[in-house]
Amino acid sequence: MIGRRQRTGVGALVIGGDYRSLGVVRSLGRHGIRVWVLRDDHHVAQWSRFCERSLPWPEDYDERGKVAYLLDLARRNELDGWTIFPTQDETAALIARNRDALGAHYRLSILAPWETLQWAYDKRLTYRLADRVGVTHPRTWYPRDRNDIVAFDGTFPVIIKPAISGLPNPLSVAKAWPANDRQTLASRYDEACALIDPSLIMVQEVVPGGGENQFSFAALCRDGQPLASLVARRSRQWPIDFGRASTYVETIDGPAVEAPAARLLGELRFTGLVEVEFKRDPRDGAQKLLDINPRVWGWHTLGARAGVDFAYLLWRMMAGATISPVRGRAGVRWVRALTDVPTAIGEVAAGRLSLRDYFLSLRRPVEFAVLATDDPLPALVEIPATLLLAWKRRAALPKVHPSEITSLVQSEQPSGRGARR
Repeated sequence: MIGRRQRTGVGALVIGGDYRSLGVVRSLGRHGIRVWVLRDDHHVAQWSRFCERSLPWPEDYDERGKVAYLLDLARRNELDGWTIFPTQDETAALIARNRDALGAHYRLSILAPWETLQWAYDKRLTYRLADRVGVTHPRTWYPRDRNDIVAFDGTFPVIIKPAISGLPNPLSVAKAWPANDRQTLASRYDEACALIDPSLIMVQEVVPGGGENQFSFAALCRDGQPLASLVARRSRQWPIDFGRASTYVETIDGPAVEAPAARLLGELRFTGLVEVEFKRDPRDGAQKLLDINPRVWGWHTLGARAGVDFAYLLWRMMAGATISPVRGRAGVRWVRALTDVPTAIGEVAAGRLSLRDYFLSLRRPVEFAVLATDDPLPALVEIPATLLLAWKRRAALPKVHPSEITSLVQSEQPSGRGARR
């Protein structure tokens, strides 16, 4: 039975403590695999009964220091052969850039080399790749300086967003800042320049529409060929306008989503776990690329409920097992109740969602992000842990713009770096 299987000798280090990490802990732990959590400022995954041990992750260290920490951890605890599972963009990039040093002791769940991963990590490269293979994306500008902003001749509304992730600041916390006119755009550009390298600032059109137009293709690939995959619609998000995190996701049949994703992954000859995010533009019907996330994403546990347990399948593939091609079945739902309830309340109040339709959306089969009958403790600590984290981050960012304050509570967000939807 689940939870009673004999524990294996080698195990996994999961970097991060949020619900995305919790999903990896449960996926592996339910199959008898030992799991340790290297917790950051999130405190949900460490409370899982499948977490054997929790240790701090040195977020304040530079990249060299973090690599040294992992190597020392392996030596002191005899972790040779264990697998590292990063759950954030920055830690995935760290693994890829230091694969030779880390690979001497660990197995690495980031299978793609940095030369491949960088095309997903840096949005400037992501959109260049999309142009090369004929995949559409929102119109994007790369201002050289403030003069380009003042002379901006695109249509509004637009968003300002960073090309890559970085240290926490008001822009990275919000993921994007909207601008409805040139004056606001210039003001927000000045604010962004004070926070990040101006060369990383992008201006992007806003694709109209809501969650009904947000889609993802998720897969475990080898050399660009999907072995296990599903297509999902990300119907609700929080905050509702420029969501940092999906709150309600459902699997669908979506060949129009799979086709452009397959072109991108095939061109990269990508190996590993990946989620490719799109938004369908109602003006022309095109699926426009938003993000490529080359690591576990927020709702990856939906896969197990749909018959595609992504984290465990990756573990098996790394162990040399043959993975028979499999697709997740349609009609399965995933909910993060902590954020979906307030999102639904807002949608009901705005007249965009009826109570009846909301409750129908929760019908079985459904996978909850945190709540699990065989592992109840994380759900009990989620609310107090999230409130504490929001308070700490707000205190650390005293100059947060009012429009970003509500997003602070969403610091356990699951997917991509840019503003969207």
